Amino acid sequence: MTSSFPESFKQNYQSHLQHLKLKGLQPKTIDAYSRAIRRIGLAFDYRIDNLSRQQLLNYFTDLLRTHSWSAVKLDLYGLKFYTRYVLDQPWEHLDLIKPPKAKRLPDILTAAEVQQLIDATCKLSYKVFFFTLYSLGLRLSEGLALTPGDIDGKRMRTHIRDSKGNKDRYVPLPQATYLLLRCFWAVHRNPNWLFPNRKSGLKGSTAATTPLDRGGVQTTFKKVANECGFKKRFPRTACVTAMPRIYWNPA
Repeated sequence: MTSSFPESFKQNYQSHLQHLKLKGLQPKTIDAYSRAIRRIGLAFDYRIDNLSRQQLLNYFTDLLRTHSWSAVKLDLYGLKFYTRYVLDQPWEHLDLIKPPKAKRLPDILTAAEVQQLIDATCKLSYKVFFFTLYSLGLRLSEGLALTPGDIDGKRMRTHIRDSKGNKDRYVPLPQATYLLLRCFWAVHRNPNWLFPNRKSGLKGSTAATTPLDRGGVQTTFKKVANECGFKKRFPRTACVTAMPRIYWNPA
């Protein structure tokens, strides 16, 4: 990717990546801030070291026509980081962008609706994954990152690692979920992931080095929800709250 960049931009971009990693930022933040610099670089022919206020106003105005406020903020924060740590200059555009304040609450499935969704999911890996997310109250990324070692059958709890805010936490492990995960793991026996990638089929999942594909999980969830006739809007990164009255029904 960087081979197509002009040499001066390439050097600063690599420096940007180094600073992002050395500041201990999360991988998602590193991806977002580095993507911001690539996108801004492309917009200004990779000459971004002395952008005027008017140039930035024009860029972010155009960006808002095709992207969300979230994308606009990430590009702003990425450029601010680049200016401060790569160019070693103060950021002088503090009042450039002020997104409107908004607080959205996700629609919550009832226990009966969750049971309907799980029953309607045909593929075993997705069926068990959805059950686990809802019974433990996990975000999508937290469920994908689960390993066999995170399941503590003695204390009946699950160790959630590197969660939001780069924090770990423990969540209670229902007996039904514990038994289901034991049976499911016995099917694939992957030593590293509770929900290994199934691109190579059941046999290949034993040696898979990555978990289920995030996009595949989201697509399947939306498809099953539509088939069930649900009209609610679901968050993309979180799977709402725990549903303690969900019970596994293999039928």
